Amino acid sequence: MIDRREIDSLNSVQQKAVRHGDGPLLVLAGAGSGKTRVLTSRIAYLITECGVSPRRILAVTFTNKAAEEMKKRVAALVGGGNERAWIGTFHSICARILRTEADWGWWTRDFSIYDTSDQLDLIKTSMLRVGISATVLAPKAILSEISKAKDRLLTADGYAKRGGGRFEQAVSKIYAEYEKGLVKNNAFDFDDLIMQTVGLLRRNLDLKNSYSLRFLHVLVDEYQDTSHAQYELISMLSSHHQNICVVGDDDQSIYGWRGADITNILDFEKDHPDAVVLRLEQNYRSTGRILAAAHDVVSNNERRKEKKLWTEREHGAPVRLTRVSNEYQEADAIRDTVLMIMSGRPLAYRDFAVLYRTHAQSRVIEDSLRRAGIAYDIIGGVRFYERAEVKDVLAYLRVIINPADEVSLKRIINVPPRRAGEKSIERLEEFAEAEGIRVIDALARAGEVVGIPAAARDGMVSLEAMFARLRKTSDVTPVNELIDDLLNESGYVTWLEGRRSEESAQRLANLEELVSAASEFIELSGEGTLGAFLEQVALVANIDQWEDGANAVSLMTLHSAKGLEFTIVLIPGMEDGLLPHESAYDDDDEMEEERRLFYVGMTRAKDELHLFAADTRRRGSTMDLRSASRFLREIDPEHVEAVSVGPKARRGTGSFGQTQFGRRRAASPTSSRRSAGATPPRSGAAPPRGDVFPDYEGMSQERMELRVGARVRHAAWGEGIVLEIAGTSGDAIVRVRFGEGESGIEKRIMLRYGKLELVSD
Repeated sequence: MIDRREIDSLNSVQQKAVRHGDGPLLVLAGAGSGKTRVLTSRIAYLITECGVSPRRILAVTFTNKAAEEMKKRVAALVGGGNERAWIGTFHSICARILRTEADWGWWTRDFSIYDTSDQLDLIKTSMLRVGISATVLAPKAILSEISKAKDRLLTADGYAKRGGGRFEQAVSKIYAEYEKGLVKNNAFDFDDLIMQTVGLLRRNLDLKNSYSLRFLHVLVDEYQDTSHAQYELISMLSSHHQNICVVGDDDQSIYGWRGADITNILDFEKDHPDAVVLRLEQNYRSTGRILAAAHDVVSNNERRKEKKLWTEREHGAPVRLTRVSNEYQEADAIRDTVLMIMSGRPLAYRDFAVLYRTHAQSRVIEDSLRRAGIAYDIIGGVRFYERAEVKDVLAYLRVIINPADEVSLKRIINVPPRRAGEKSIERLEEFAEAEGIRVIDALARAGEVVGIPAAARDGMVSLEAMFARLRKTSDVTPVNELIDDLLNESGYVTWLEGRRSEESAQRLANLEELVSAASEFIELSGEGTLGAFLEQVALVANIDQWEDGANAVSLMTLHSAKGLEFTIVLIPGMEDGLLPHESAYDDDDEMEEERRLFYVGMTRAKDELHLFAADTRRRGSTMDLRSASRFLREIDPEHVEAVSVGPKARRGTGSFGQTQFGRRRAASPTSSRRSAGATPPRSGAAPPRGDVFPDYEGMSQERMELRVGARVRHAAWGEGIVLEIAGTSGDAIVRVRFGEGESGIEKRIMLRYGKLELVSD
């Protein structure tokens, strides 16, 4: 029997969820509201108090860690006997069904489950069989498309019937061959586990009825993250008794890009008109100020179920919003915040987390933490200079400066693909050894090597010619420009752009960040030579690695942070283009998911939340003007302390409404309260740019006179009109249009270096 003290210790709404009898139940569990405890207590209650056999309970979640935690908690509550309950991930439950019911399908009980590497190998083999080269279409892009199709329960035949362009037609051929390979190898991929289970139950009504009769109670964790295929599976398994309990939070649905369908949770009451809906709104994690600010943001979404978190904890410190001139000041401000808080409180590095929108943002932050000797761990990713694409480009650069570096040459001789396989490279190395020459010199003579295909020979000769060209100019070309030339001439950028995947887009962003690192190196060191840059990178890369689980600041993306909590959370990049990401501008649903992503980040914080926004941010070799994130304008100024970092830094609680970071809520329709009956504007609407950073207090008289629309003169470009101003003091950047008509050009000029003269009217 379950210890009644366990249930008595729950709050009143949690107790209602645990004690709910038969029929559909939707538990809207806000962040930090104790949903896992409710789920496990309900399972224990069904077993011990309601007499439900464990074998008639199905509980599914998304990660092995969550499933194991659920099993342990239930076991602790019921004192054993729960082993027969079906508790596991969607994939493990489906694998169990497929093995049990193998006699109904083409597979045997000892089928293999292919991981991504296995899948890619089979995709490549399938591409060869249908005559499509991996240099034309990226195997990862093909695999991604097939995965999406399976998530929509589209077989190869079903996908082919949908038609489409050349890409879809090619995928259709490869998909059909790929499926043949899986059958031949008696194997499933991860998407198959769910799709094949759904297909099996659809084809065999007796089998479907057997399982739906068996599971008297079905419980689903993180229901907002379920896909179409998972929705269909749960619907069939709970179809007879209709005792389905789903727990989730529509405000934390952030995985639409990988198949999660928020309508599953939003439409639960349409699917189950007799459903009981309970809201877990008491938060046990965050302070009142953090929860209020987070609600200000997420309440602007139209596609959500109303709920508002509250806490018995203290009101807490305001959300701290720091304005900086650029990402380098931002990184230093993050560093200083960590050190300042630790100097006054008994905290460790592990109590801090830096959550960013994209992996590329970590590089500058890593550099600043490293210089200060602050331990950090990259969660869900690798350190910047260890990322494959960054290492590839550094290998190219090393070969340029040191042609004898054959380790680096071998790394990139076929990256991007030049049809130079392992055999061809082996024959090239053997030829170089026989001739007594370096491998790079053998590239130019690849035509003399027996056994290398013509296409590979041409690629090798072209590669050596490119190295020769770049080597001639490397002494006089700034390293950032050299990297740009290398990326274009090597075909690396074109190759990544053609892969059409989320991963390739991230890799391109990392390469852009590498160019930014080179540009920063030139500015800070005063020299732009390749050798000096590579030496600096080598010293950074060779610093001892912090051990996993060590006392370290956690660095991770906002997506990776879901389900975690930290005492202090710091979120950089609070600018339009980063958060929300520029990819969401033209899609209202994606913009709402970006808002939910910010909400998830905010609610990871227990005691303090720190936000950072920059006036400018380097993108490749250029410095972009930035607009403060539209999400910042949705937060009531009462909950924010806005400060500036720089020569004339300002600080003040309650100044949020008038500063460059936002306006009073009454002046901003996007921040209207739902309770007032106002309808917020569609999420994709872009804010005006000219008024984002309007006040320039503390600048010189000359700076005050330099306004948008002013005429200025530059020694090289002549007269122009000021179009935009961002930043403060010497860090300010202006965008100026010089000349008229087609001959006119726009330039971004940092006032510290660019000599502009005001032209009197």
